[in-house]
Amino acid sequence: MKHPRQNKRALQTHPSALAVPSYHRILVKHGLIEKTLSISDAYEVFLKVGADPEVQKLRREVAPGNKLKHIPALYLATAMALQGMTEQELNALKFRIKEKRETF
Repeated sequence: MKHPRQNKRALQTHPSALAVPSYHRILVKHGLIEKTLSISDAYEVFLKVGADPEVQKLRREVAPGNKLKHIPALYLATAMALQGMTEQELNALKFRIKEKRETF
C-alpha cells in the first residue's frame, strides 16, 4: 500500500507580503507601527528606532565588530535587537518614538 504523495513544494507566501520592505515587516512584528502605515513613514520610524540609544546598545551586542556597513546586516541586527527586548522595553521604545514623531 502506497502512501499518498506529499506535496514537496515550499509554501508560497502571498505576493503582497513580499511587496512590503523588511523594515516594515520588522516594525509591524514588534508592534511599533500599524500594518497600514505607508512605506515612507515606516522607514522614518525605522530610522528613529535605529537611532535610539537602547537599540544601538543591543545592536552592538548582537553584531560585534564593524559589520553593519552592509544594509541587510543592519536590518537583521536591528530585528535581533528588537527581538531581545522585553515587552516593557518595547513599550518604552514605542513611547520614545511617538514623542519624537510629535516634536517634529
